[in-house]
Amino acid sequence: MTKMKKVVVIGGTGLIGSKAVKLLQDAGHEAVVASSRNGINAYTGEGLEAALTDADAVIDVSNMMSFDKDAITDFFGTSSRNLTSAERAASVRHHVVLSIVNADQLAANPYMAGKLAQEEAVASSGQAFTIVRATQFHEFIETLNGAYAADGAVKVPDIDFQPIAADDVAAALVEAALGEPKNGSVDLADPELAPFKSFIRTYLDAKGDARPVKADAAVDYFGAPVVTGSLVPGGEYIKGTITIAEWLRT
Repeated sequence: MTKMKKVVVIGGTGLIGSKAVKLLQDAGHEAVVASSRNGINAYTGEGLEAALTDADAVIDVSNMMSFDKDAITDFFGTSSRNLTSAERAASVRHHVVLSIVNADQLAANPYMAGKLAQEEAVASSGQAFTIVRATQFHEFIETLNGAYAADGAVKVPDIDFQPIAADDVAAALVEAALGEPKNGSVDLADPELAPFKSFIRTYLDAKGDARPVKADAAVDYFGAPVVTGSLVPGGEYIKGTITIAEWLRT
């Protein structure tokens, strides 16, 4: 029989965090929903000592949406240092953090720079850890569609794409947290790889939107220059189970 564990989910009220909490609870584990809304703040350190008492693992899916590089690197770096320090003091076994595939190659984008700062803070902390690097979420495709729309068309970077469903991300994070620390990173992506253009086309078709979709090698990814493989794993990776077509049907 699997031993039940206490897992603290930082950002436990968000898209991924809430799904991870439910998976843990459904499996009989104790999931602590850690959020500034309930007095647990990784950036300030508020409430961490009490939340981490007797915890086996932490899943960090905290987030800050900003294009201010200084602000976002400070948020992710400071939060991670506070968390890992408090975890070591509480003898927490395993720190799991959600990051982005190839964040280190895309650091010209301020958000990616923040995620890289987060990874570096965790890796240098002395705390046992696993970094789960996911591709972009299926749930983010509407935002991408809006960001690249102009003049009656959608013009996207001419690169490969392999987005992943939030349900698959949450499941991978929970599996990682209950397993042994990698003290390194693992990549996570959709089972299907295709041109960015084709994923946007599939999404628009499902919405009954006939706007043309064009691929242009000169288009960047929110300020970061990209090449064909910038947003997809370059080696071995964990495959999700939910394709874009299946996600659109639900």
